[in-house]
Amino acid sequence: MAHLIEAMAGTIDAHVELLTGLDQAIGDGDHGLNMKRGFAAIHEAAEELAALAPPEALLKAGLILVSKVGGASGPLYGSLFMAMGKSGAGRTLDRATVVNMLADGVAAIKKRGKSEAGEKTMLEVLVPVLAALSDGVANDVRLAPLLDQVRQAARGGLEASRPLLATKGRASFLGDRSIGHLDPGAQSSYLLVDAVCNVFEEGATQ
Repeated sequence: MAHLIEAMAGTIDAHVELLTGLDQAIGDGDHGLNMKRGFAAIHEAAEELAALAPPEALLKAGLILVSKVGGASGPLYGSLFMAMGKSGAGRTLDRATVVNMLADGVAAIKKRGKSEAGEKTMLEVLVPVLAALSDGVANDVRLAPLLDQVRQAARGGLEASRPLLATKGRASFLGDRSIGHLDPGAQSSYLLVDAVCNVFEEGATQ
């Protein structure tokens, strides 16, 4: 768990300016700093989180995000992590459980944000990632190609956010002017998915 926390916090910290720039184009311009604040707080709690079972750590991390991050990203990412933690509690953390955890997390985002894929949000990345992970697990794909499959789905989802018309959040106020821009939440979701994949890839080769 410590490696995952380090990777997620590190990638957000390294891409603050990217996230800020994307959000300045179609939002409030605070997505980068908000995400940095939230994941820095998670990083500060890394020792405590690493001592917990993964589902409990996810639940705690979600609570940290909700309490530390302003705007929409705190409640949405917090809902994702908390729902995943609740879903995995008391269960064997095999591949099927991880799929169910992510499915419950995505459902929580949809409920919290009153949104669906196609509305230029973080769901543009997370919905195809869930589909790719679910398909790979169902077909017993080996870890390395499974991670590649998930990464490709995340990248494709991010790029698919560019031509969409935003209908949620501050970006929706721009109307047609939101078209042609990557969604900041989709970008941060892609970064986090990629970071998680890197950790599992490195673990498999050690």
